[in-house]
Amino acid sequence: MLKPLPMQHVTLYMLREEAAAAALLLAGEGVFAPRQEEVTDDALPESPAIRYRDLFAAATRRLDKILAYTGLTIAAGAPDDGHEAIPEETLARINDDMGEIWRVFSGCEEAERRLAEQQRQVEQLSQALTEYEALDVDLGLLQGRLRFLEVHLGTVSSVDVVRLREAVGLLGYSLTLFKETDGTAHVVLAGLAAAAQGLDRVLRAASFRPVPLPPEFHEHPRQLREELAARRRRIDEELRDNHRAVEQAKERHGPAVRHAAGHLARAAPYSHLAEMLRASGGLVRVSGWVPADRVDALQSRLAERFAGRVLVQARTPAPEERLMVPSAFRYPRWLQPFADLVRGYGIPRYGEVDPTWLFALTFVAMFGMMFGDAGQGAVIVVGGLLLPPRWRGYAPFVVTAGLSSLLFGLLYGSVFGAEILTPVWLSPLSNPVYMLKVAIWWGIGFILLANLITVRNRLAEGRYREMLLDPSGGVGTLFYLGLVYAGYRLLGDGQVGWPVMLWVAAPLSVLLGRIWVNNPTSTAERILIVAVEGFETVMRYISNTLSFLRVAAFSLNHVALAVAIYMLAGMMGATGHWVTVVAGNVIILVLEGGIVAIQVLRLEYYEGFSRYFSGDGRAFRPLTLGRQAG
Repeated sequence: MLKPLPMQHVTLYMLREEAAAAALLLAGEGVFAPRQEEVTDDALPESPAIRYRDLFAAATRRLDKILAYTGLTIAAGAPDDGHEAIPEETLARINDDMGEIWRVFSGCEEAERRLAEQQRQVEQLSQALTEYEALDVDLGLLQGRLRFLEVHLGTVSSVDVVRLREAVGLLGYSLTLFKETDGTAHVVLAGLAAAAQGLDRVLRAASFRPVPLPPEFHEHPRQLREELAARRRRIDEELRDNHRAVEQAKERHGPAVRHAAGHLARAAPYSHLAEMLRASGGLVRVSGWVPADRVDALQSRLAERFAGRVLVQARTPAPEERLMVPSAFRYPRWLQPFADLVRGYGIPRYGEVDPTWLFALTFVAMFGMMFGDAGQGAVIVVGGLLLPPRWRGYAPFVVTAGLSSLLFGLLYGSVFGAEILTPVWLSPLSNPVYMLKVAIWWGIGFILLANLITVRNRLAEGRYREMLLDPSGGVGTLFYLGLVYAGYRLLGDGQVGWPVMLWVAAPLSVLLGRIWVNNPTSTAERILIVAVEGFETVMRYISNTLSFLRVAAFSLNHVALAVAIYMLAGMMGATGHWVTVVAGNVIILVLEGGIVAIQVLRLEYYEGFSRYFSGDGRAFRPLTLGRQAG
């Protein structure tokens, strides 16, 4: 187990004109985390970097738009070769320059968007024209209503074409079928407008569906096709011209954009400190948190750079600041993936025990106990070593889990589900009751260790009443020990005895008394609350302990699944036998392995972390170089 690195509260006083340079140095050292809480001070009422921050934000937004559109590459968050701070006047000029450059590219972007829309329209018209290419007629004649002639374009069911032709023929209309697809006929009806009486009734009876022509279709389909092809060629040429303009603008403005990115990287630290800086006249102050072992080095760097013009005051955090202090840790590389899982629950408070080491050891041990197999463990180890680069950071987690599975497989004598080795310890199915006892004792030890960490954390935070009287504190631990011993005696010789009963009753009475005192309501309500919360306390300890039976249950289940697979394989021929064995082991590795990992994580979170780990701390995020600092 680890504690967060000791931190110091550091306050810096500097000249206003050197504040940006000091921020740049702090970011370069990477050890100063600004204090996020708003601190007001009547003696230092000014915020000297607000306009600087606004200019930085505006320039950064414009730069990001340029980079997103052009694809220009900038070294990720890295400043340029300069070491001087960026004055506000320079930042204003960069903002203006980025605005001018963005106007150039935004014009190209707008032209590209307009041409793309025209391209989509041409494609839609071209697709629509395929419906009418079989018509050897000027489509303009089918648009609107003519003086003496009435034309209808639409679709009917193919089976109704003959009847519709006969019906409209009686009205003096002709029907022309020009296309038929999937039982749908595309037809044109034409006749004298004076003879149109009754036509609507006939069309409704035939379920005629009018098809409106696009308003752009005023010519013969062949001419329209040629016009659309010409429009497509013209748009493609304009897109090529626009692309050339973009490339020329990138070549012309690329150096300025990269130069601006470097300047903004150096401007980011001072911009990031804008809300935390306080000033009056020529004096500026900022405060934050620095690891205690880095304070002297930071003071030396500031003294060297500013020749004593920066005053540094360092002190240990006050008790009331404990929740404000960020937590910083240094882990060996193999422990980092376990730390990531711990962070999935929360960040340790400053001064609180970091459970990463305990989590790593107990997680790996329980995974091995529940998934013990030498062959499958070896496969997990190899899989961890062969993880792709994207997941390589989790290799230590997978490899250690696989090694634990391999070790317990040797203890159980199991290789790919077959007990072909002499167990170093025992085969789980040979003595299930013993395995259940081992799991219970493991759970008891796990819960007691969690309670001891709770006591230590409360002591470090100065919360002495909770350290003693909390259900997971000193009195709660005494009660749990008495409860465990009472259960042991009851299951052993069937007799508990008065001393053990008093051992259980005394701390339980203290816990109930605390509940009574903390709920100043009516007597009846107090009695109800004490009964409910007291019962919940007792049952929580019992249920938490019994939760660890799953450690044994999964070890037994693992063996039982393997037995079932080999029984099924025994019913097959030679080929079927090995296919079943391989497929069964793959299923066990993927499905049961994943379920076991989830169950172990649940035990860690709910039976361990929920007792002693607040998880509401603050991560140490120091000021760093690069635009990401803003």
